[in-house]
Amino acid sequence: MTTSSDQPDDGAAKSNGSNGAGDSQPSALPIAILAQYLKDLSFENPRAPQSLMAGQPAPDVSVHIDVKSSAAAEGVHEVVLTLRVEAKAGADVIFLTEVTYAGLFQLTGIPVEHHGPVLLIEGPRLLFPFVRNIVADAIRNGGFPQLLINPIDFADLYRRQHMQ
Repeated sequence: MTTSSDQPDDGAAKSNGSNGAGDSQPSALPIAILAQYLKDLSFENPRAPQSLMAGQPAPDVSVHIDVKSSAAAEGVHEVVLTLRVEAKAGADVIFLTEVTYAGLFQLTGIPVEHHGPVLLIEGPRLLFPFVRNIVADAIRNGGFPQLLINPIDFADLYRRQHMQ
């Protein structure tokens, strides 16, 4: 990296303490990801090698999603996102993959009565791109064309689950 300043560069970021809105302190984000991690990964290819032979019909693929949240420590919440992807040709399972991925979140300045919706909507929304990539890689590594799962509306999923 090159700099065009006449000042010596000591590698430290410099700031005037202002966020541009007249405040002297930067505001904390309302949700922070403290960690994210893979809890469980499973891939099954029960009909291999026949399922990988040329000329096989395209399977029907279904995606099932589950989201849970729980307290992990004082002020820290774990959000667990589970995706189960199953491909079938008739009654035969072609492949099955299940990924359980989680994150530790800290909420700041959000009233306690809103923690549930924030964790169950924003938490999985932030985790989803990583889960999507893990699923795509697992399926591709299993010998099948990579499957890219469409974005998920976690707000709609939350509403539907809480209306039941």
